[in-house]
Amino acid sequence: MNRNDFPILKTLVYNKPLVYLDNAATTQKPQAVLDAIIEGYTQWNANIHRGVHRLSQVATEHHEAARQRVADFLGAQSAKEIVFTKGTTDSINMLAYCVGQAWIQEGDEIIVSQMEHHSNIVPWQMVCEQRKAVLKVIPLREDLSLDVEALSALITEKTKFIAVAHVSNTLGIINPVKEVIRLAHEHHIPVLVDGAQSAPHIQVNVQDLDCDFFVCSAHKMYGPTGIGILYGKEQWLNTLPPAEGGGEMIEHVSFAKTTYNTLPYKFEAGTPNFIGSYAFAAALDYINTIGRDKIAAYEEELTQYAEAELSKIPEVKVYAAGLPKAGAISFNVFINDKQIHPFDIGTLLDHQGVAVRTGHHCAEPLIDYLGVPGTVRVSFALYNTKEEIDIFIGALKKAIMMLG
Repeated sequence: MNRNDFPILKTLVYNKPLVYLDNAATTQKPQAVLDAIIEGYTQWNANIHRGVHRLSQVATEHHEAARQRVADFLGAQSAKEIVFTKGTTDSINMLAYCVGQAWIQEGDEIIVSQMEHHSNIVPWQMVCEQRKAVLKVIPLREDLSLDVEALSALITEKTKFIAVAHVSNTLGIINPVKEVIRLAHEHHIPVLVDGAQSAPHIQVNVQDLDCDFFVCSAHKMYGPTGIGILYGKEQWLNTLPPAEGGGEMIEHVSFAKTTYNTLPYKFEAGTPNFIGSYAFAAALDYINTIGRDKIAAYEEELTQYAEAELSKIPEVKVYAAGLPKAGAISFNVFINDKQIHPFDIGTLLDHQGVAVRTGHHCAEPLIDYLGVPGTVRVSFALYNTKEEIDIFIGALKKAIMMLG
């Protein structure tokens, strides 16, 4: 794992070397991904699928090859099950609209968890408002893990869909999604797994999980912004209506009737981000070259080391301490039993060259449950080091001393 592959890591912040610990928000990009973007725009940029000229054919080949690479990376049965979107949020919104139109009636129920990102709450709330359905919430245990036993009691004959995060973007907790899926399938309920925080860190195989839908974003996986995927089992994607109309998603258009394209194009209206898909594939190649098991083991080591070092600071409270995590830790600082606002900690760390995330992390229901205004989150990637964690811990101790 070569830090020199990531040009931005040479950046100075306030004349100090950048320590970038905000990877759950977005990862930095290796040179291979930057090169792929430049190559696309300078060598074969042309709209895809319908062009008979050479550039269009090359662009189409790269785009569809990228789709296959994503399918292979996630263990999908077919590339037809991979729909390119703008990202995780776009994928969930698209799916929520389609599910709402096809499957949700007045009085039906949709279940999410207490720890979901807003992107996996608000779209389902919108569906419930539009269809007069009910949103139910899987609670957390005292240790902040998902209470799967409580899910059994939540499920009724009215339950039509379950959406749950694979990994909490705030706490870093790895949820037992296979258990959730097994329980849901006993009642013939489809499940969406939000993989925005799992796909970058742990081995994901959608067939092994047996999830019905899975979403993730390229920019959290060393790829470009503005592109992600919606995986769906072919049987479901064939059943659901398209979310948007326009070019590419049609088979035939007349003023009397329009028929829709085959999968996955039925869900891909308009010109896709074909340069982004090519760069996304370059990011996946980069990950595969290093090895996902190797990356996962290394990041687990970093996370455990950071949590152990944080636990040595008396003023620090780590949330979900000791639970298995995937690359993220949330904590707060208390001085004389008074919480220091996370923004203050984040600002003082920033002036020492350490980039962290502070606030509610787009998970306000979880933050409200914790009873705090927000947390400080550190999150790791394959290019981080224990030396950087030591710098972070030193900067945090200095911030606590200044605030005390």
